[in-house]
This record gives sequence, C-alpha cells and structure tokens, in this order.
Amino acid sequence: MSEAALLRWKSQIFDYQQRVRETKPVQQVTLFDLAPKHCDPDRIDPLFLRLVPMSFYRMPADSPGDACLYFVVDSAAGLLLYVGETCKSNQRWKGIHGCKDYIASYQDLHYRYGLQTAVNAAFWWDAPTDRRARQELELSLILKWRSPFNKENWQLWGQPFG
Repeated sequence: MSEAALLRWKSQIFDYQQRVRETKPVQQVTLFDLAPKHCDPDRIDPLFLRLVPMSFYRMPADSPGDACLYFVVDSAAGLLLYVGETCKSNQRWKGIHGCKDYIASYQDLHYRYGLQTAVNAAFWWDAPTDRRARQELELSLILKWRSPFNKENWQLWGQPFG
C-alpha cells in the first residue's frame, strides 16, 4: 500500500466515524415509560474511554479477568480499528489473536512512511456477563463504527493488513 493510499484509507474511515460521533441517534417515542437499555450501543463511544498500552496483556494478572468489550484505537489518528468482546479480559490477548498481526502490519506501514501512529486499547467494563448479549452488543458496535480490522467490515474497507 502506498503512502497516499494509506492516508486515503484512513481519511475515509475517519470521516465515517466522525459522522457517527456527530449524528445523534433517533429517539423512539413510546406510550409507556420504559427503562433505558443497560447496554445501549449509542451510549458507548470507544474514543472517549481511558486508553491503555497494547502491551496490557503482558502484565501479570492474578485472575482470568472480567467480561468486557475492548477496542483497538489509533489515538494519533482518532480511529477505532477493532471491536472485540471477552469474558476473560486478562487472558483474551495472551494467546493467538488475529488482530495482533493487523496491528503489527499497520504500525510497520506507518513506520515505513514516517507517519505517526499510537495504537492503544480501551475497555468498557459494563458489558453483559451473558455471552450472547455481549456478542450482540459487540456486533452492533462493529456495524455502527465500521471498524476496519473486524472481518465484518473487510468488504467495505478492504483487507490491506491481512
């Protein structure tokens, strides 16, 4: 991928994700007072979560961790790259994870062209403990943000780092 193609690719994703952030979700009116959904994807903005270094999974842990949604963010570009879910936050990234290769290729390409990148992770800890509910929330966020490293969006953005 050329430098111009990389910058164009990132710009298209940034423009889309900025529109998502700026567009207020449609509020459905009901005849009855309903309790708000606990895990409303419209209330989760991965770019506002506290960032941790991608090396977080190398830190010692005394438990397998908790259920959560996790996000891979290039904070230098303001891009959400990947959305994932797990029931064991301290173990999910310790083994093989396809996104690690994507991140390495993404960072290598930036290094080759002298472009700044800051790939970090962020966690949303209020995720459902029920696996199916957590995966439904994950999918809704993948489709909402169109995160390019998730396979559900490869047809849209291509697979330049695979």
